[in-house]
Amino acid sequence: MVMANFTMSGFLLMGFSANPKLEIFYATLFLVLYLLALTGNILIITTTSMDESLNSPMYFFLKHLSFLDLCYISVTVPRFIYNSFMHSGNISLWECIVQCFAFVSFALAELAMLTMMSYDRYVAICLPLSYEIIMNVRTCVHGVIAVWISGAISGVMHTAATFSIHFCGPRIIHQFFCDIPQILKLSCSNEYISDVAVTIFLSFLSFGCVIFIGFSYMHIFSSVLRMPSAEGRAKAFSTCLPHLAVVLLFISTSAFEFLKPHSDTPTVLDILLTIMYTVVPPTFNPLIYSLRNKAIKSALGNVLKRRIECLFC
Repeated sequence: MVMANFTMSGFLLMGFSANPKLEIFYATLFLVLYLLALTGNILIITTTSMDESLNSPMYFFLKHLSFLDLCYISVTVPRFIYNSFMHSGNISLWECIVQCFAFVSFALAELAMLTMMSYDRYVAICLPLSYEIIMNVRTCVHGVIAVWISGAISGVMHTAATFSIHFCGPRIIHQFFCDIPQILKLSCSNEYISDVAVTIFLSFLSFGCVIFIGFSYMHIFSSVLRMPSAEGRAKAFSTCLPHLAVVLLFISTSAFEFLKPHSDTPTVLDILLTIMYTVVPPTFNPLIYSLRNKAIKSALGNVLKRRIECLFC
């Protein structure tokens, strides 16, 4: 699809407040959350890569989920922090296109990864005797490749449909990043209908992923509750509950994006909801896994211990 308006100078991102002091405050808050997200996800990636006890499909997928979280939050937050401290909301057309593509791609890829992880947990608990056969190296690698390809295709479709329209009037986006619903408000006529069709299609795919995750956990909990051993049930729950918590966090915060009102003058509620779906999932996912998963806590402790010992060698 041919993109329109290549001669446009770009857009103006309004951020959260016209008050420079408030904007600096929000930027500082985002900076703290961003550093927490970076630290947590890098620790998860490092731990699952270095500790041999975490050499299993579940932690292989977790490592890629953490990398996706890093990419997801890095698409929007650093640019907002930079714009706020520089007191400039200008963003070029191509930067906006790339930001939209990356944001949609990583968001859809993360949902696909969570779906793949739920399948892994389903096979591990409901089909334990066949686990090593089904979830072999080939399956895991192909699953991750499929996740990235599906995210990229979704990003291309959504971005192409969005920027094929013509824009009229002031190119002002009432958001801290190139948010597609806000961009569509700038269309001259009903040209955004094509993007609505793409949105509906991707929504059906996303809903399919959510349904698959739901059915997977219905079977998982059914199998766990039939286990005769209390220790076996506790072990199964310890591996499933962190993933389920991450799934619920991501789906609930993403739902805010579709349900929240897109007003031209953002309120405190708009700010909180925006933070919920752009910053909260990648920031708190590592915390959820490290607190609920004993293997992660133990491996993280071992990695940090080795690093400290190396410093004093």
